[in-house]
Amino acid sequence: MNQITRSTPRSGGRAARRAARAAALPEHLKPIRPGLEGGQYTPLTEADMARIHAAALDVLETVGLADAPESGIAHLAGAGCTLGDDGRIRFPRALVEDVIAKANRSVTLHSRDGRHDLDLSGTRVHYGTAGAAVHMVDVDGRNYRDSTLQDLHDAARICDELENLHFVQRPMVARDVLDNREMDLNTIYACCAGTTKHIGTSFSDPAHVAEALDLLHLIAGGEDAWRERPFVSNSNCFVVPPMKFATESCEVMEACIAGGMPVLLLSAGMAGATAPSTVAGAIVQAVAECLAGLVYVNAVKPGAPAVFGTWPFGLDLRTGAMTGGSGEQALLSAGCAQMHRFYDLPGGAAAGIADSKLPDMQAGWEQMCSNVMAGLAGLNMVYEAAGMHASLLGFCHESLILGDDLIGQALRCVRGIEVNDETLAVEEIAQVCLGGTGHYLGTDATLGRMQRDHVYPALGDRTSPKEWVEKGKPDLVTRAVERKEAILSHRSAARFDAATDAAIRERFNIHLPA
Repeated sequence: MNQITRSTPRSGGRAARRAARAAALPEHLKPIRPGLEGGQYTPLTEADMARIHAAALDVLETVGLADAPESGIAHLAGAGCTLGDDGRIRFPRALVEDVIAKANRSVTLHSRDGRHDLDLSGTRVHYGTAGAAVHMVDVDGRNYRDSTLQDLHDAARICDELENLHFVQRPMVARDVLDNREMDLNTIYACCAGTTKHIGTSFSDPAHVAEALDLLHLIAGGEDAWRERPFVSNSNCFVVPPMKFATESCEVMEACIAGGMPVLLLSAGMAGATAPSTVAGAIVQAVAECLAGLVYVNAVKPGAPAVFGTWPFGLDLRTGAMTGGSGEQALLSAGCAQMHRFYDLPGGAAAGIADSKLPDMQAGWEQMCSNVMAGLAGLNMVYEAAGMHASLLGFCHESLILGDDLIGQALRCVRGIEVNDETLAVEEIAQVCLGGTGHYLGTDATLGRMQRDHVYPALGDRTSPKEWVEKGKPDLVTRAVERKEAILSHRSAARFDAATDAAIRERFNIHLPA
């Protein structure tokens, strides 16, 4: 019979382990990190995905899309599409499949500092903000108020310090900036001055893109530097479901492509209203619309970086209200993630939306359900993952902070279970049970892996009821308020140097104080 030898404790070992735990872990040893590979959850079979693909091709070939701008008609006709007498652009199957085969698959969304670049290949998962909320949630007064440019800048500042928020797409509208041109430009300034992570933004008019690019060249240190590492992408609602191009958005898209800006091709149908009510049907339409966008992008510039943004939303068919926090929404986003993998294209969809008006228990289950399912399905870009309430009408800074904890647990689910000689722990079991302590607390293996295997919430409370009382019954939202105030008490590290900021303010009417 083999004899198990027990290791002898070494003097000073525990102190050394404590010191090691106090030090920051290298990125590759952290229990969770940007770009963990998902794909474990597959609600669609291979046959299901093939049928959705075939249906999308049928729709593109027989129905097509209406309302393309003149420039888009020229690009698409030149690529091999046909313009019908009814004004609809139709897409031959062979053309679509040829574009899928040639499209850019190695898309990296750059950060300004180079430390937060997003590799969108395979099933790598990244979580971030998005949306166009028009209200801010005031947790103290349980009220909703108009969102402002300062709120947007503060959201970017908070995201910059939250480890599990990997990118910042504009989550709210600056309603205090009344001129649309100035709002577009100030949105870019406010976000870039708040975080060095990758930023997504949109434009209300094609004429605003050129000035926005000038602003980005100033921030980047020149046009060449910008084109080498574009750190802002264009979130582009290029379609108005069902199956119509959004004329001005298409013109924005063309200008962004020419300016070297990556594009999110965003199709946001409402299942039961502007998309079929079934989960499969809503996915078919979203896939068809985004395939049309992919053909469009590659007709403008072959290989231009684009994210396949299938964003179908759920609808409560009893009332017509959006159901961003529903199980159907989670299935829609997970199914879309599978279709992205079917095509091997970088993709994004929405998850983490709460229909609840405040960061409460309803918000928790709604946000967690879709965030976990999207991550497990291997969605590259999980948009609207934190902070969104009232079915995208409200944004909450405190919920954004709580969402960092929530996404941390979701990422741990995405990481999954490693099975190897070390994690099977046969020798450790023997050491503990055969003359050992009879428990695993304090063993070398437990202490050695406690940071690498386990995710610990920053704000979530795991104390006993007795400890909770002794600590003054801390409230989760109150702790989030305190964290927010601590983050916002100091100047953002992402702010521009004085010379750059002065040059920007000389050229543009910046509404934020210097």
